[in-house]
Amino acid sequence: MTIQQLRYVIGIAESGSFNKAAEKLYISQPSLTSTIHDLENELGIMIFSRSGRGVTLTQDGEEFLSSAKQLYLNYETVMERYKSGAEAKKKFGISTQHYSFALKSFVEMVKRFNTNEYEFAIRETRTKEVIEDVASLKSQIGILYLSDFNRNIIQKLLNVRNLEFHPLIDCKAYVYIWKGHPLAKHETISFEKLADYPCLSFEQDDNDSVYFAEEILATQEYHRTIKTNDRASMLNLMVGLNGYTLCSGIISEELNGDDYVAVPFRESDKNINRIMEIGYITKKDFIMSKVGTIYIEEMKKYLKIEK
Repeated sequence: MTIQQLRYVIGIAESGSFNKAAEKLYISQPSLTSTIHDLENELGIMIFSRSGRGVTLTQDGEEFLSSAKQLYLNYETVMERYKSGAEAKKKFGISTQHYSFALKSFVEMVKRFNTNEYEFAIRETRTKEVIEDVASLKSQIGILYLSDFNRNIIQKLLNVRNLEFHPLIDCKAYVYIWKGHPLAKHETISFEKLADYPCLSFEQDDNDSVYFAEEILATQEYHRTIKTNDRASMLNLMVGLNGYTLCSGIISEELNGDDYVAVPFRESDKNINRIMEIGYITKKDFIMSKVGTIYIEEMKKYLKIEK
């Protein structure tokens, strides 16, 4: 098995066609087909299922593709360190729950590189998609949190997907509201005070909405709930409906503006303020690229974490 064969498998999987992949890889279609046949014979598996509509990955092929992407990305990382003058744009992406510090750190990281040489991507998305993006190496790094409520469920999923969690910071819940909210000047806010206002929540898959929720106290039965899937809509709903959400309290005014405040959540015997352990996930035994290392450095700098 060669690095070139790994590159060919990745190219075919992305194109969904031997012909399209051959064009992008600058190789003849017969040569590409022959190379993949040789690889399949060597591995003793069928990687692609061929049909008149194109090619799809077999179950063995999906497992192999995940390993191939990791091997090829590690190869590119090594070459990035020791080889200059590479022609193709290097790719780097992260997937994250909706944290402004993750976006701010991404901005600072990108400033340190030439965007003519790199293709950057940041994906604010659902919790499960953060995990799947990193598992498939669509993103090198994923940002999410664990708590005593969701830890077992998420950790099992990480183990199955061959991922590991790296903790960054622990924090308790804050009530995030706009500065014109009737409760904005309170020193702390309890659930009882929030009863008359809608809770704003980032939408997850229905079957997993509790364990994969971004809001730390997701087990609480909210009387009023409005779901959204992006941060801009949530901020608008805070102003328009006096809505609130529960967050880490780590807010970037530079990105979100200064029209919002984070007020400490006041816990009670019934409503305990759980600890959020925010961190990042990667593939196990993953060789972090230079870009990824700098992104992690920027997160730690923003969060004021000692190196």
